[in-house]
Amino acid sequence: MPPVPDAEIVLRWCRAGLDALAAAREEIDALNVYPVPDGDTGTNLYLTVEAGLEQAEAAPPELGGTAEAMARGALLGARGNSGIIVAQMLRGVADVLARPGTTLADGTALAEGLDRAADEARRAVAEPVEGTILSVARAAADAARHRAAQPAPTLP
Repeated sequence: MPPVPDAEIVLRWCRAGLDALAAAREEIDALNVYPVPDGDTGTNLYLTVEAGLEQAEAAPPELGGTAEAMARGALLGARGNSGIIVAQMLRGVADVLARPGTTLADGTALAEGLDRAADEARRAVAEPVEGTILSVARAAADAARHRAAQPAPTLP
Protein backbone atom coordinates (compact mmCIF):
# COMPACT_ATOMS: atom_id res chain seq x y z
CA MET A 1 0.00 0.00 0.00
CA PRO A 2 1.52 3.37 -0.98
CA PRO A 3 1.96 5.99 1.74
CA VAL A 4 -0.77 8.59 2.15
CA PRO A 5 0.43 12.09 1.19
CA ASP A 6 0.68 14.56 4.07
CA ALA A 7 -1.93 16.89 2.53
CA GLU A 8 -4.43 14.02 2.49
CA ILE A 9 -3.66 13.30 6.14
CA VAL A 10 -4.48 16.93 6.99
CA LEU A 11 -7.73 16.70 5.04
CA ARG A 12 -8.68 13.44 6.75
CA TRP A 13 -7.94 15.00 10.14
CA CYS A 14 -10.07 18.03 9.31
CA ARG A 15 -12.96 15.84 8.06
CA ALA A 16 -12.77 13.70 11.21
CA GLY A 17 -12.77 16.83 13.36
CA LEU A 18 -15.79 18.19 11.52
CA ASP A 19 -17.62 14.86 11.92
CA ALA A 20 -16.84 14.85 15.66
CA LEU A 21 -18.08 18.42 16.00
CA ALA A 22 -21.28 17.51 14.14
CA ALA A 23 -21.88 14.66 16.56
CA ALA A 24 -21.18 16.80 19.65
CA ARG A 25 -22.57 20.10 18.39
CA GLU A 26 -25.72 20.19 20.54
CA GLU A 27 -23.88 18.97 23.62
CA ILE A 28 -21.24 21.69 23.20
CA ASP A 29 -23.96 24.28 22.58
CA ALA A 30 -25.49 23.33 25.95
CA LEU A 31 -22.26 23.94 27.87
CA ASN A 32 -21.82 27.14 29.82
CA VAL A 33 -18.49 28.11 28.28
CA TYR A 34 -16.04 30.87 29.09
CA PRO A 35 -15.88 33.74 28.28
CA VAL A 36 -19.40 34.06 26.85
CA PRO A 37 -22.05 31.45 27.71
CA ASP A 38 -24.01 32.08 24.53
CA GLY A 39 -25.41 28.64 23.73
CA ASP A 40 -23.92 28.32 20.25
CA THR A 41 -20.30 27.35 20.81
CA GLY A 42 -20.71 23.93 19.16
CA THR A 43 -22.38 25.49 16.15
CA ASN A 44 -19.71 28.18 15.92
CA LEU A 45 -16.92 25.60 16.08
CA TYR A 46 -18.63 23.44 13.47
CA LEU A 47 -19.12 26.34 11.04
CA THR A 48 -15.55 27.53 11.55
CA VAL A 49 -14.00 24.13 10.86
CA GLU A 50 -16.40 23.58 7.95
CA ALA A 51 -15.16 26.82 6.34
CA GLY A 52 -11.57 25.69 6.89
CA LEU A 53 -12.23 22.31 5.29
CA GLU A 54 -13.88 23.87 2.25
CA GLN A 55 -10.80 26.00 1.61
CA ALA A 56 -8.40 23.12 2.30
CA GLU A 57 -10.19 20.82 -0.15
CA ALA A 58 -9.79 23.45 -2.88
CA ALA A 59 -6.07 23.93 -2.21
CA PRO A 60 -3.24 22.29 -4.16
CA PRO A 61 -2.57 18.82 -2.69
CA GLU A 62 0.60 19.61 -0.77
CA LEU A 63 1.06 19.89 2.97
CA GLY A 64 1.82 23.58 3.39
CA GLY A 65 -0.81 24.84 0.98
CA THR A 66 -3.49 22.59 2.42
CA ALA A 67 -2.71 23.60 6.00
CA GLU A 68 -2.55 27.30 5.11
CA ALA A 69 -5.84 27.11 3.19
CA MET A 70 -7.50 25.37 6.14
CA ALA A 71 -6.33 28.09 8.53
CA ARG A 72 -7.29 30.91 6.16
CA GLY A 73 -10.73 29.42 5.53
CA ALA A 74 -11.32 28.93 9.25
CA LEU A 75 -10.37 32.54 9.99
CA LEU A 76 -12.58 33.91 7.22
CA GLY A 77 -15.46 31.70 8.34
CA ALA A 78 -14.86 32.01 12.09
CA ARG A 79 -17.96 32.36 14.20
CA GLY A 80 -17.86 33.70 17.74
CA ASN A 81 -15.00 33.71 20.20
CA SER A 82 -14.55 29.95 19.97
CA GLY A 83 -14.25 30.12 16.20
CA ILE A 84 -11.60 32.82 16.38
CA ILE A 85 -9.62 30.82 18.93
CA VAL A 86 -9.74 27.63 16.84
CA ALA A 87 -8.84 29.58 13.68
CA GLN A 88 -5.78 30.97 15.47
CA MET A 89 -4.85 27.47 16.60
CA LEU A 90 -5.08 26.26 13.00
CA ARG A 91 -2.92 29.22 11.94
CA GLY A 92 -0.26 28.15 14.44
CA VAL A 93 -0.22 24.61 13.05
CA ALA A 94 -0.22 25.87 9.46
CA ASP A 95 2.72 28.20 10.08
CA VAL A 96 4.85 25.20 11.00
CA LEU A 97 3.51 22.76 8.40
CA ALA A 98 4.03 25.29 5.59
CA ARG A 99 7.79 25.42 6.11
CA PRO A 100 9.68 24.00 3.12
CA GLY A 101 10.65 20.36 3.55
CA THR A 102 8.26 19.74 6.46
CA THR A 103 6.56 16.35 6.71
CA LEU A 104 4.37 14.64 9.27
CA ALA A 105 6.51 11.49 9.21
CA ASP A 106 8.17 11.74 12.63
CA GLY A 107 5.61 13.79 14.52
CA THR A 108 8.06 16.57 15.35
CA ALA A 109 6.42 19.08 13.00
CA LEU A 110 2.97 18.30 14.32
CA ALA A 111 4.19 18.65 17.91
CA GLU A 112 5.78 21.99 17.07
CA GLY A 113 2.61 23.05 15.25
CA LEU A 114 0.44 22.20 18.25
CA ASP A 115 2.84 24.12 20.49
CA ARG A 116 2.53 27.13 18.22
CA ALA A 117 -1.27 26.63 18.11
CA ALA A 118 -1.47 26.79 21.90
CA ASP A 119 0.56 30.01 21.89
CA GLU A 120 -1.59 31.57 19.15
CA ALA A 121 -4.80 30.63 20.96
CA ARG A 122 -3.57 32.23 24.18
CA ARG A 123 -2.64 35.42 22.31
CA ALA A 124 -6.12 35.54 20.73
CA VAL A 125 -7.76 35.95 24.15
CA ALA A 126 -7.62 39.25 26.02
CA GLU A 127 -7.73 37.59 29.46
CA PRO A 128 -6.59 33.95 29.23
CA VAL A 129 -8.16 31.66 31.81
CA GLU A 130 -6.98 28.19 32.77
CA GLY A 131 -9.48 25.36 32.53
CA THR A 132 -10.64 26.44 29.07
CA ILE A 133 -9.73 25.42 25.52
CA LEU A 134 -6.44 27.20 26.16
CA SER A 135 -5.53 24.56 28.75
CA VAL A 136 -6.61 21.78 26.41
CA ALA A 137 -4.46 23.22 23.61
CA ARG A 138 -1.42 23.40 25.89
CA ALA A 139 -1.98 19.83 27.12
CA ALA A 140 -2.27 18.55 23.53
CA ALA A 141 0.95 20.32 22.57
CA ASP A 142 2.78 18.94 25.60
CA ALA A 143 1.57 15.41 24.89
CA ALA A 144 2.53 15.64 21.21
CA ARG A 145 5.98 16.97 22.08
CA HIS A 146 6.47 14.15 24.60
CA ARG A 147 5.35 11.52 22.06
CA ALA A 148 7.52 12.95 19.28
CA ALA A 149 10.55 12.59 21.56
CA GLN A 150 9.90 8.85 22.01
CA PRO A 151 11.39 6.26 19.67
CA ALA A 152 9.07 5.17 16.89
CA PRO A 153 7.33 1.86 17.56
CA THR A 154 8.47 -1.08 15.49
CA LEU A 155 5.94 -2.90 13.39
CA PRO A 156 5.68 -6.68 13.58
